[in-house]
Amino acid sequence: MKAVQSAETILRVNDLVIQYPISIGVVRAVEGVSFTLADGEALGLVGESGCGKSTLGLSLLKLLRPPGRVTRGAVMYRGTDVLGLNQRSLLALRGRSISMIFQNPLTSLNPLFTVERHFLETIHFHDPSRPRREALAAVEKMLATLGIEGKRLREYPHQLSGGMRQRIMIGLALIMNPDILIADEPTTSLDVIVEAGFTELLANLRRLYKLSIILITHNLGLVAEIADRIAVMYAGKIMEIGSAEDIFARPLHPYTQGLINCVPNIRLEQKELVTMPGSPPDLVSPPPGCRFAPRCPKVMPVCREKTPELLEHGPAHEAACWLYTRKAAQ
Repeated sequence: MKAVQSAETILRVNDLVIQYPISIGVVRAVEGVSFTLADGEALGLVGESGCGKSTLGLSLLKLLRPPGRVTRGAVMYRGTDVLGLNQRSLLALRGRSISMIFQNPLTSLNPLFTVERHFLETIHFHDPSRPRREALAAVEKMLATLGIEGKRLREYPHQLSGGMRQRIMIGLALIMNPDILIADEPTTSLDVIVEAGFTELLANLRRLYKLSIILITHNLGLVAEIADRIAVMYAGKIMEIGSAEDIFARPLHPYTQGLINCVPNIRLEQKELVTMPGSPPDLVSPPPGCRFAPRCPKVMPVCREKTPELLEHGPAHEAACWLYTRKAAQ
């Protein structure tokens, strides 16, 4: 962790707001989100379904589909605002500097293209002068790294297993050796055995290619294995962010504590699974104050009136919670 913390910041997200207009109003899917990513760091972005994780991930590459749009904020990659780039510059950035693994590999791959064609088109787009023989050699080397036989190059997506399609997606994301890999729910369609292999593979690829990773998931076990830092999202906002060690050993926000308590633990003598009552708020008309207040077991009157800021309450450990802000003020 010390090496990561002292590394250069290569991505900085500042006060990002993303909204979707609908017939009855406006949904702010992401509101006021800020974070940084250091060179070689793995950041886990966790939270319940619908909290804005995937929307945030898509916005980092300006991939939001209309009518969704960023209404405020900046995404700074090595000093350049990604949101201000034109289409040509964006196409050059995507895949070469920042790559993304999407949730469902079967719908992300072209069913009419062989594996070989997927790779060669990606390489040719970013490096049109590279000879075909050299490109094929790079593809074969990537497949070997991913544990895929070379004969699979001539096969189509429907001929591959779910785990193999996922590895193909990883290979396509890494073939141009990007700085940052955004992995959006990469294990959703995988069984637990394949998921364990994927986790080990991603950790090995991170070391091999010196990747910075943003891992978007609701799977706390996955981020525990891979992430250096964890950002916890709820209802479009970051509620807590800190090192993986701090988040799991000393969670500050009641929402983070609730998420961790919901994870089955064979080492604890609990007879029943712990659940978190209630559900996330309607983002068309979110509650005043803290958005977690209606579900919070430690709610105070101020929580329902004023929105807490994301403040540091320990070394590199921030939380947006009145419990700690009020203590600090006393």
